[in-house]
Amino acid sequence: MGNANVSNVTIRPEEAEFFSGLARDWWNPKGKMASLHQVNPVRMEFIRAAIDDHWGGDSRSIKALSGKTALDIGCGAGLVCEPLARLGADVTGVDASAENVSVAATHAEASGLDIRYMAGEVGGLDIGQFDLVTCLEVIEHVADKRAFLADVAARLAPGALLVMSTPNKTAASRVLLVGAAEAVGYVPKGTHHWSDFITPEEFEDLLTDVGLEVTQRRGIAYGIGKGLHLSDNEALNYILSARRKD
Repeated sequence: MGNANVSNVTIRPEEAEFFSGLARDWWNPKGKMASLHQVNPVRMEFIRAAIDDHWGGDSRSIKALSGKTALDIGCGAGLVCEPLARLGADVTGVDASAENVSVAATHAEASGLDIRYMAGEVGGLDIGQFDLVTCLEVIEHVADKRAFLADVAARLAPGALLVMSTPNKTAASRVLLVGAAEAVGYVPKGTHHWSDFITPEEFEDLLTDVGLEVTQRRGIAYGIGKGLHLSDNEALNYILSARRKD
């Protein structure tokens, strides 16, 4: 995900360094980041439904974000930024890793997409506010989660939508997401630290503390024959949408 912001650092330097080392392999669907390529369609399914629900859009529209701005925090090499741009948004991607940002910008240019990428922490960048903010699989790598969420909330324009996802802190996630997944190479060793996971209830309390309310929450589960999919089962991972309290 180095850190450009010294006044409000929330991403641990060792976490940023770890993900920087994976930057060049990020877009390889069979490489070290294969798990992200597998889960990304599921995340985008939730995001698209949340967009349509929030703005009352037409689910058949291929440009559901036309005329809107979007920010992806902890964007990595752009796996979420690019589909948001294809939905018509004016997209900005921010990541604590300059290496990730460089790979993301190169890939977007080669794909004919105009996406603004910036290296640094979201709290230390003068980038304004956005209609849609996404932040997926990031908060578990953050040292001060409440301070980070306050920075995230500050990027929401009036009437904006927020979508975030993270692993749940359960016995199942400890065994499967950390133990088994890293043991068999499904995710690179060192990707997850179970002690940093948070439960949905803890997450909702933190969002409430920064003036936000959850509007929808789903689990991301794995099933034989179904693969990764949205589910009521939140034991491993969950994704949620939120907005400012009225």
